[in-house]
Amino acid sequence: MKAAFYERNETIRIGVCEPVAPAAGQVQIRVAYCGICGTDMHIFHGKMDKRVAASQIMGHELSGTVEAVGAGVTHVKPGDAVTVMPLDWCGECPACRAGHTHICQKLRFLGIDTQGAFQELWTAPARVVMPLPTGMSLRLGALIEPLAVACHDNRLGEVKAGEQVVVLGGGPIGALIGLVARQRGANVVVSEVNPGRIALLHNLGFETINPKEVDIAQAVEARTGGAGADVVFEVTAHPSGAATMTQLARTRGRIVIVGIFSQPPPVDLFRCFWRELRLIGARVYEAQDFQRAIDLIAAGTLQLEPLVTKVLDLPDLSAGMHLLEQGGDVMKVLIQCNPEIK
Repeated sequence: MKAAFYERNETIRIGVCEPVAPAAGQVQIRVAYCGICGTDMHIFHGKMDKRVAASQIMGHELSGTVEAVGAGVTHVKPGDAVTVMPLDWCGECPACRAGHTHICQKLRFLGIDTQGAFQELWTAPARVVMPLPTGMSLRLGALIEPLAVACHDNRLGEVKAGEQVVVLGGGPIGALIGLVARQRGANVVVSEVNPGRIALLHNLGFETINPKEVDIAQAVEARTGGAGADVVFEVTAHPSGAATMTQLARTRGRIVIVGIFSQPPPVDLFRCFWRELRLIGARVYEAQDFQRAIDLIAAGTLQLEPLVTKVLDLPDLSAGMHLLEQGGDVMKVLIQCNPEIK
């Protein structure tokens, strides 16, 4: 079968490998679509070479159908549409014992620390394989993983109907956070500087603020009568976002840290003290967030199709990486690993 191997130096090799037959407690999936994630881009650019081995198969935002199951697997069967929550936890560390397996202290991420889904057949632990409703679009099914991130972020941020939400960063995750917050009844404004993404956000019905053109703190105060936002999502992972987020939240407001900062940024802790702000870290998702994402897509309540910029075949994975590098109006690029599966 075909697979895409990361060979370092921004090189993707399309090669052949043997499918891994599912052992007990495993499921073999014929991958339909797999999205290119920001983490995949970091791997492609060599920023994770200390963690990711050469000849690694990346990919973790997938949908597909069950090809075969190992002994003891009963919740899915061949032919079922599925997705995967790509987390491998130990079950023994203090975090796992406390019930927080998604932030296991020895967590391995499937498709990063293990072989992933940019291949025709992928074998994964059955405990993280989740069935999809009959008739769900597998194309949209590949958005479940990033949508689960947005569901987790909104849940930890305790977003409520009628609240004012500000999302710093209007890329794929920021847009999804905004869509979920709006579905929960919040009023949402998104801060973004990319003209292409601003246009797409407008098409999705969002009000936007370009901080290069407008003082965002003044704009948020103006729309909230001087109070500030109930919830701020920092999704940029840029020092300017960390500097801005505390200026936007109302007294006892919540700030959810979504972006992954490679270096500790300066944060106005005096503002946190002065307004009794809550800083909330939000990492990946839990099973309930994955199920919520599945339910939202099944219900058709979110405008997700506009987020899919391009669908490419597996041999074009490298081209998809370079397309995302260009920025512009590109949001999500999906890789079709088995074109016969629709």
